[in-house]
This record gives sequence, structure tokens and C-alpha cells, in this order.
Amino acid sequence: MNGNWLTGGLGGMCLGQNDEVYLLNRQNVVEADLDAAVLAPPVIVLNRQGEVVNGWGDPDQIGGRLHDCHVDGQGNIWVVAAAIGYIQKYSPEGVLLAQLGESDLYDSTDGTREGDPLNSDRTQFFLPAAIDVDNATGEIYVADGELPGGNSRIAVLSSNGEFLRQWQLFRTDDQQDIFAGPHCLRLSSDGLVYVCDRSADQIQVFDHDGQLQQIIEIGFDSVTAPAGRESGTRGTAVVLAFSADPEQRYLYVINQNSVRVEIFDRLSGEMLTRFGNGPGRYRGQFELPHAIAVDSDGNIIIAEQEGRRVQKFNFLGIRP
Repeated sequence: MNGNWLTGGLGGMCLGQNDEVYLLNRQNVVEADLDAAVLAPPVIVLNRQGEVVNGWGDPDQIGGRLHDCHVDGQGNIWVVAAAIGYIQKYSPEGVLLAQLGESDLYDSTDGTREGDPLNSDRTQFFLPAAIDVDNATGEIYVADGELPGGNSRIAVLSSNGEFLRQWQLFRTDDQQDIFAGPHCLRLSSDGLVYVCDRSADQIQVFDHDGQLQQIIEIGFDSVTAPAGRESGTRGTAVVLAFSADPEQRYLYVINQNSVRVEIFDRLSGEMLTRFGNGPGRYRGQFELPHAIAVDSDGNIIIAEQEGRRVQKFNFLGIRP
């Protein structure tokens, strides 16, 4: 490890079995800054106190546009890079254990990123966004389709990586022109699949077979009048996490339009409160927050893509 590490945008984050924090570093730095620093590795590991304890990853092997990760019941780290067509599993020390999907191949009509998406029934992806693993069955859930032009599905694989089933986000007849890309995915303890429908500003909730159970709408009010500028394009449902209690009573959602964290009653979908002081570099403010996790004490951890930092809050939204 090097005390002069320089990070790029933090594209994703997940917590280990002992609340260690795995940060996904996109390494998109200003090259001139490397005269005074060392480029930090793609995966940076912090302990509970926020101290750097490890770092690893080969940028060429792990893939571009790091987006999400998940630590499974064995303590291994599944990593999703959104610019590619595969997902990978690593040991806590950074040893590549498995890859699902072929390198340099996309699930498209010609196998390239320029091809049309296929959403085919095979273990190959096209711009994946998020991953979670059902510890009870070993099934692997992949949100496959971070951007328009790629796939648009939730794919479920066996613990061995065999394709099992898939489904797409729900759309009404008047929503057919809204990109149905799942931007985040998390499994709740009561057998539900929560998916961020970023383009439609909502959370869609499914059972494990893909049957729609609930839609949680997430709005925002623009502080400055949107006339003459783009407004509401970042999305209100970007990433999510559950509270640490056994019932997972609360749902925490990063709203990039309001640049705050919205807190919902998970089962009813009622919005209860929010925290964060909007955009900015000061304590309690965020610059394009892009990852969220909750530790075993119920503290909420936010990683910022543009802010390139991590902040920790207690369950009341106050920094401890």
C-alpha cells in the first residue's frame, strides 16, 4: 500500500463480513496529478474505522467502469464492471476465483459493444450494472443493462454460473419509450428482489421468479426553475440498501436529482424522511453519490463518484 494513493470516481461499494468496506475505484484521474501521487488500485479495502488496509486488482482484467460489488456468504467479492460483458468473483485478497461470461464478448448480435442487445438465455452480459447472491440457494442475480444500447433484464444464474431464468422491468403501455434498464439490485431477507428503475424514477419489487409485487415511486422537486436547462435527468432511484434490523424495516435510496438519501418504510413504500444537505463538498453534502451500504451497527455509508470520498452516518442521518 502507498500513502500517496490517488483515487478516481468511486463507482461502487460493498461491505464484507466484518464490516470492511470494498471501494471500486474507476481510476479516472487527472494525469498531471500523478506527478505527485500514485494511482490507487481498482479495489480499495477499508477497515471499520475507515483506514486503508489493502488494495488490489488488475485494471485490464477487472474491466472498465466499475459499478457494483457484493460479498457472498463465503466472504468472496463479486465485482461488476459496467463497460464489459462478464462478472467476476475474487477472494478477499484479490485472487480471481471465477469469471461468468467470456472476455471481449458481449451479449449482442455481433458479439461487440456496437451490436444490438440480445437478452439471450445464456451466461453472457451486455453492460451489467449490479449483482447480489442468495445465500440460501447460491443463485446469482445480475442486473444486466446499465445504459441504453445494452441489455435490459434481470438474469438469474445457478451457483455454478448456469443460466436459469430472466425477466425485464415492468412497463405500462404509455411507458414503452422509457429505457427499462435495471441500475441496481438487492435481495431482501424475506425473498424479494428490489431493482432500481432509474429511468422511470422508481423501485420495482419482484419475487424470485420475476413476478412484480410492488412499485415504489420516488419523486423530487427542483429547487431552481428548470426552464432553459436539463432537469431531473440523473434519476431518483439510483442505488439502495436495507436497514440492519432483522426485518429490514427501512429502505435507503440515493436520489441523485435531489442529491439526498430518501428513507422509506420498506413494506408499505411510504417515504418517511431524508437526509443530506444537497450538492457540495462539505460534511453531509454529496457530489454524485453512487453507492450505499449499511453496516452491522446500522450506520449508513455513502460513496461518491464525483466527490471521490466516503461518508458514514448513523441511522438518524447524523455523522457519528
